Amino acid sequence: MTQHITRRPLLLGLPLAAAFATYAQAQGTDAQAEDARLLAFLDKAFDEVVALSPEAMTGLGLKTDNDKLNDYTDAARTRMLALYERHLKEMKAQFKAERLTHSGQLSYQLFERTVATARENYRWRWYNFPISTNGTPAGNLPVMLINRHRVDNAQDARAYISRLTQVERVMSEVAANVREQARQGIVPPKMVFTPARGDARAVLAGAPFTSGADTPVFADFKAKVAKLQIADAEKTALVAEASAALTGPFKRGYDTFFAVLDEIEPLAKSNDGAWRLPDGAAYYASRLRFSTTTNLTADQIHQIGLDQVRAIHAEMEALKPRLGFTGSLQELFKHVRTAPELKYPNTDAGREQYLADGRAAIALAMREAPKFFHRLPKAPLEVRAVEKWRQETAAVAFYNAPTLDGTRPGIYYVNLADMNEVQKPQGQAIAFHEGAPGHHFQIALAQELPGVPKFRRTGGYGVYSEGWGLYSERLAKEMGGYQEPYSEFGMLSLQLWRAIRLVVDTGVHHKRWSREQTVSYFRDNSPNSERDINKEVDRYINNPGQATSYMIGQLEIAKLRAKATKALGARFDIRDFHDAVLANGGLPLEVLAQEVDRYIAGKAAV
Repeated sequence: MTQHITRRPLLLGLPLAAAFATYAQAQGTDAQAEDARLLAFLDKAFDEVVALSPEAMTGLGLKTDNDKLNDYTDAARTRMLALYERHLKEMKAQFKAERLTHSGQLSYQLFERTVATARENYRWRWYNFPISTNGTPAGNLPVMLINRHRVDNAQDARAYISRLTQVERVMSEVAANVREQARQGIVPPKMVFTPARGDARAVLAGAPFTSGADTPVFADFKAKVAKLQIADAEKTALVAEASAALTGPFKRGYDTFFAVLDEIEPLAKSNDGAWRLPDGAAYYASRLRFSTTTNLTADQIHQIGLDQVRAIHAEMEALKPRLGFTGSLQELFKHVRTAPELKYPNTDAGREQYLADGRAAIALAMREAPKFFHRLPKAPLEVRAVEKWRQETAAVAFYNAPTLDGTRPGIYYVNLADMNEVQKPQGQAIAFHEGAPGHHFQIALAQELPGVPKFRRTGGYGVYSEGWGLYSERLAKEMGGYQEPYSEFGMLSLQLWRAIRLVVDTGVHHKRWSREQTVSYFRDNSPNSERDINKEVDRYINNPGQATSYMIGQLEIAKLRAKATKALGARFDIRDFHDAVLANGGLPLEVLAQEVDRYIAGKAAV
């Protein structure tokens, strides 16, 4: 009896096993087919959303509607949210998450979150300042035209001219928005008006508005038209049309911009944080959730910042012997700010040397990258100085993503307005953060992911991307960066900078610190230059919560790496870990943690 019972399952087991295998294979095939169907749906939805923004299409390298500028009205924002909501409703009606593969389920989940975020941001849509020290339409539109509007033929040139004429309409819409904000008690801080005017005036400084050299936009248009393979007479006619568009509707648009600045500035009473705004506490809590993808409170984030400042100060103290410096940390900060040997010459040659050093740092990272990454970006990476006419509102350094079709490279921009304020020790770490292995690896690789919806390849979360950039600064040491002790100090000073951001962002927006108190804390605890400190504090006041994303994201990535290292032991491969972090594009932190846990479980099972 026992033998009979034992054999019977064995006889039935073979066909049953085959049946189960066939069933599992069919289920897998069905799930993959559902994934493909979801991918097509989400890409179509993405295209419909992007179609509402001609400027976004240009940013992606498309020429569709490249003769138009965006609709800046509140009605346009309402249409955008309605479209997102319709897409979400359709997705839920057409797809069931349990019928998708893990990758498909991730896309489903992330799209749900995208719409939820759009819904939350719409609630607070009037709280974003279109006029700020972080940029204005008067500066952003020329940047888009110069850096993104391609002119490959006469039709593209005429589209450029059409956009010049639409500046008048855009500025009227922006002015209407600013007036509505003011009606609601939402007025920009006092300090934004002077730099906003300065940037706008720089756009108009020169021909065809006045005598002298061509303005940046006019020079750009002329240069692009000059390269076309068309008759000289047509080139001349195009330049004349552009000149007329600039001195006519374009100039009238800027006059409207100046007028609304003059109208609103008297209402700006302070440089205080978000707490001064109607329902400011709830708004700031929303921005913290958006910026960190966590439920950390302002007080918790403030304390994390204080703890990190102390920890990085300790690292700096430990580095002092290698620097040959025996004074206090405060004295070291002053030395780094003022020592001539730690400066570049405040000349064009000094600026070129900074750019050359940045390119050398990126070249080093690219040489070593195969030891740390299985995949490298295909898109090239360039290092450029911020154009002079937008230096006053441009950030210290930033990254512009390449186009999906590869027609525009990734660009690491650095603001070299005053080389006396640029610290040579920080140069390498900034290049590693903004370029390689930082933003370029994360953003360009995301754009190149196969079988991933466009909204995931081109979107993301600041806490993820900035966390990766900050993580990359320390990773670069493992890759052979910071051979000079002062370069390592520069890296630590950038880490300190981001820790201070946690303290001062929550300080100014939650604890009601004054701008002066915020600047003082920054100055006392970092070696940053006075220019950088003031620009940074103004940035935080204008963009509540954003500055918290960097350190919160880095701490999570570092924690996940430590977890993987401990769990896998000898099986841990840094390239596999980086693949797990970068393989899905930008993720909220809790989803990133789930993906790393999945990678750990998969490696442990082998």
